[in-house]
Amino acid sequence: MPSPYDLVLSGGTLIDGTGRLGYTADIALKGTRIAAIGGLACQGSACSIDVSGKCVAPGFIDTHAHDDVACLSARSMQAKISQGVTTVVVGNCGMSLPPLLRPSSLPEPLNLLGAAADFRYGDFRSYFEAVDAAKPVVNLVSLVGHNSLRLATMEDEHRIANRSELADMVELLNEAMRAGAAGLSTGTFYAPGSSADNREIVPLVSKVAEYGGIYASHVRDEYDSIIDSMNEAIGAARAGGAGLVISHHKCAGLNNWGRSTETLELVEQANEETPVSVDCYPYDAGSSVLDPALVEDDMKVLISWSERHPQAAGKLLTDVAREWGCSPKEAAKRLSPGGACYFQMSETDVRRIVQHRLAMVGSDGLPNSAHPHPRLWGTFPRVIRRYVLELGLLSMEEAIRKMTGMSAERFHIRKRGVLEVGAYADITVFDPRHIRDMATYDNPRQVSEGVDYVFVNGGLSWHGGLVAQTGYGRVLKNTAAKRRSRGQAP
Repeated sequence: MPSPYDLVLSGGTLIDGTGRLGYTADIALKGTRIAAIGGLACQGSACSIDVSGKCVAPGFIDTHAHDDVACLSARSMQAKISQGVTTVVVGNCGMSLPPLLRPSSLPEPLNLLGAAADFRYGDFRSYFEAVDAAKPVVNLVSLVGHNSLRLATMEDEHRIANRSELADMVELLNEAMRAGAAGLSTGTFYAPGSSADNREIVPLVSKVAEYGGIYASHVRDEYDSIIDSMNEAIGAARAGGAGLVISHHKCAGLNNWGRSTETLELVEQANEETPVSVDCYPYDAGSSVLDPALVEDDMKVLISWSERHPQAAGKLLTDVAREWGCSPKEAAKRLSPGGACYFQMSETDVRRIVQHRLAMVGSDGLPNSAHPHPRLWGTFPRVIRRYVLELGLLSMEEAIRKMTGMSAERFHIRKRGVLEVGAYADITVFDPRHIRDMATYDNPRQVSEGVDYVFVNGGLSWHGGLVAQTGYGRVLKNTAAKRRSRGQAP
């Protein structure tokens, strides 16, 4: 008699992504979906894997990624699949590949994504087709970057858009949403988005809301003006009618350590009227462009990459400044354009934010850095090892929900992020006794330990330290956008 299933994972502890307590059960896969959950040992299968003593969870969803180019050029995506990540959300911080087509030069921060030649997709439909053709090992969800919209429509982007330019941006955004983009991201911390205000942003958020999309914001200032900046983003979401994700939430700069009690209270209050959540990563250092204005006397800064002095990658800014006989700020000027890790947060704030009920997990990793932040390779195992198993700040069920079910719900990713019959078989199997992040600031490109199996759309994609030769990932399009494109209400 033919087997009813392609594979059964037997005897594991299912942490199903909903937050409910884990339980022991078998889980069966058929094609791309979860076919059955329960006591299945007697029902047979073409293949059975004993995962007793291990946790079986939905594939992790990286809610804040910058893998826009990597899904095309490095389709093995080892940094993500090795952590158990099965879906990445790209287009964050106001940066997306489309609709910026073949720019003559690439200003910061878009150079964090790749080179000017990588921006060869004038619309999201062609970008999505290229990703699907590349067959990446993970799924991709994409936001539309506000900075990319500005650069595609404005000759002088260092001012607020005029009526005609805004209309062009709205139309490009409309096309992107029809193609299946998940929403809009802004990065008003960066030029050229810093020249915009809510008069420009609200009409864009309103267009996203028509398609049931999400608004994600790298707010204008994560330092002294953090509250005003959060209120600006909340105001845009509320006026435009879309849910808000505050990107990589932090209280940056030594003067702001401890203010997470204030910022999280604001998130709670805002969430009573408008769906508001945050994403965060489990490290006390951030990573971005190398900006002399962000260099503080008492802050450690690690160089990620430098266009002018590539040999500086992996060195401390203070060491480079000492070699050159200048101040750290002057060294930062000489090294630019470049990137850096800034040790700018308090561990107390990091823990408080990770624990918060409205916080999801996102790596914010930059795969193009010569010496990346370890969060690119270690974020998700680190949450489990450090905050669940070592510090006990989260239960396993809470942590997994922050990395799966909650993320899928916030980004409207249907039939993923949970273990249930009929859901897509994006599954991560890890050993709670051995899972740990290995990436460090000195040696950031290190595979995490303890992630044994990862399935993407039912295909085995990671096992035994190896990435599958066949990529089973696909573009996950906004289903509300599909309904609206057929003339139905979202």
